[in-house]
Amino acid sequence: MYKKLDQKKVFRDPVYGYINVRYQLISDLIDSKAFQRLRRITHLSGVKMVFHGAEHSRFNHSLGVYHLAIKLLDENDTLNQYFDEHEKMILMISALMHDIGHGPYSHAFERVFELTHETYGANIILNDPEISSLLDNANKGLKESVSSVLLKTGKHPEIEQLVSSQIDIDRLDYLTRDAYYTGANYGRLDLDRIIRMMAVKDKNIVYKEGAIHAIENYLVSRYHMYWQVYYHPVARSYEIMLEKIFLRIYHLIEQNKLNDEYTTLIKKVIESNVTLDAYLELDDFYVNAFIKKYAHHKDSILSELCSSFLNRKLFDYLEFKENNLTQISEVVKRYKDNPYFIEEEVVSQKTYLIKDYDIKAEDILILTKQQVVKPIDEVSPIIKGLVSSGIKTERKLYFKHE
Repeated sequence: MYKKLDQKKVFRDPVYGYINVRYQLISDLIDSKAFQRLRRITHLSGVKMVFHGAEHSRFNHSLGVYHLAIKLLDENDTLNQYFDEHEKMILMISALMHDIGHGPYSHAFERVFELTHETYGANIILNDPEISSLLDNANKGLKESVSSVLLKTGKHPEIEQLVSSQIDIDRLDYLTRDAYYTGANYGRLDLDRIIRMMAVKDKNIVYKEGAIHAIENYLVSRYHMYWQVYYHPVARSYEIMLEKIFLRIYHLIEQNKLNDEYTTLIKKVIESNVTLDAYLELDDFYVNAFIKKYAHHKDSILSELCSSFLNRKLFDYLEFKENNLTQISEVVKRYKDNPYFIEEEVVSQKTYLIKDYDIKAEDILILTKQQVVKPIDEVSPIIKGLVSSGIKTERKLYFKHE
């Protein structure tokens, strides 16, 4: 049904060695303008300010997730036999394109402008002339199936769980890849064991009992990666400062005090009037260019934020602890009239989410030797103990360095 390349294309990857592309459609999608744009979007925006090796892109990560989809189909006979050729292609493309809708600097941009990369990703799949044409020519209905996986509509539940759930090929790649590039040891996972132990029961992805130890390690590793890497206060300081730059630009545009060639696209985003072509022009290079320019802008707040951002003069921070409360009170008073230089943030992380904590949580299901399906916290004493310990939360105040 789907044309294979006469000779497979190979990407050399520092994490997996070689990533093979066997189908013409996959090769064409990788070469598309929208996918190549992911080379210009950093995977870990703030983290690279702490871990200098973390310069990898959404392009690297997306190829990695695609590789794990291939590995899953190659090495897990149960899933290979369960999916037909069309469903396998939906899985491969969904894995490859799952981050196609990210804006510049990923989540920082999306939080300020209230966007979701899943929505924009589905829009790109359905309406970008190049990508939609490739998918339509390959198989009518293919683009609708891929977009439904990105939006988790329930049309392909097994594929949706493989691409986005509490344990999925997206998380398996980014934990492994981010650990490699940051030098952190927490993200070292037994990928082979997890992938080989997958099965399907009643349209749910389940894991054979032999995978429990590997999944326990995955959940604990993910927990440590969040606290030691993703939530590192210096990384958060960098991203908060970036969000303040976006916010100041947003407000200046609304007040008609900022109108130049750099803000044309941002204005369209604010007005919800951005075309796909315009959105695909937004990347880290675009943002870096106007940050460099605005470091010399006449607006003192914008120029100071941009200059500090470029020169790594990041926000200081204080934890909300008894011995810091007096100092926190003084800082709050100091910046009460200037919200661009202060931000309170609460972050939390749970080793394993259950519906008591998050109604949208999807259980990691274990298929016991008796062929009974149970949530992992019912069969793993370690995960049960971690669930009962509650959610870890930290509250910090970030503010301008004096």
